[in-house]
Amino acid sequence: MPKDYRPTQYDVARLAGVSQTTVSHVLNNSKAVTISDETRQRILAVIQDLGYLPNKGARSLRTSKTCTIAAVIPDITNPFYPTLVRGIQDVAENNGFDLIIYNTDGEIEKEKKSLRSVLQNKVDGLISVLFSLDSNDLVKLGIPVVHIQLRPEAPPPVDVIFIDNVSAAYSIVNYLIRRNYDCIGMIAGIEDTPPRRSRIIGFRKALSENHIPMQDILIRGGNYNEAGGYQGMKELLNLAPRPDAVFAANDLMAMGALIAMREAGLRVPEDIAIVGFDDIPAARLVNPPLTTVTQFQDQIGRRATQMLFDRINGQAPNEMQVVEMPYQLIIRQSA
Repeated sequence: MPKDYRPTQYDVARLAGVSQTTVSHVLNNSKAVTISDETRQRILAVIQDLGYLPNKGARSLRTSKTCTIAAVIPDITNPFYPTLVRGIQDVAENNGFDLIIYNTDGEIEKEKKSLRSVLQNKVDGLISVLFSLDSNDLVKLGIPVVHIQLRPEAPPPVDVIFIDNVSAAYSIVNYLIRRNYDCIGMIAGIEDTPPRRSRIIGFRKALSENHIPMQDILIRGGNYNEAGGYQGMKELLNLAPRPDAVFAANDLMAMGALIAMREAGLRVPEDIAIVGFDDIPAARLVNPPLTTVTQFQDQIGRRATQMLFDRINGQAPNEMQVVEMPYQLIIRQSA
């Protein structure tokens, strides 16, 4: 074949001994017909041997689809989100779709701009994590959407996947109480975001149900990073009496708090315990390894994307779906 020859779907069908329609069903991961695993693997092997790449432009003209989805997230530098996005990307690629990622910093104007861009790019669907806008803003897009939320509306206007952050925060604070800590502080973040509000509710609920007085002075702010955790911990250490345990609303802040405690000559957990939230990869690598809550970010990304493709392909139920994902308390040496 000439050097610049590009294999076609016809070539794949001929070498695999099947029709072009069968090749198309495999490429589109279609469930409209039943294709045996042996046939599917034979087609995929030919595709790999030939280096065949589907013509997405032609496919778009035939199907009125762009073969692209988008993800809107608050902070790509927070280690929680790359794992989430990886799950989204894996499922998108398995369906032959490209992925566009928008970073908003949780700011309302950037979220609005991202949604305008989603419309301009005519993507086939969207997965969103919003801090300032809500589901009503997503309905206006007129495309399939899966909204990753903390608590779903009833009834939800778009498909929703969520983690019960109130319950998760309650669980980890209740764990500290069961370990006989009774003066517990919280580094909650500084901006009024849904995660902050939900995790404070869970924190307060655990104290209340265990008859531990709640003191607002024990809740400190700080940005959602190591510097914010460091500053929040310094403020808590200046209190008299100081807390004997601290709940940081994410792992990055917990790591900053660890630095502040080491600088103060305190041992963890002997002098003061620290727990986080998210179970980012570095949580098990710090010294001591961090007790935290995992949200199974990769699984959230995968499940959300499969929900989105079910909606895109007309395989989802008429009513909007609400899927609750699990969380798990991860016990390590910091508490």
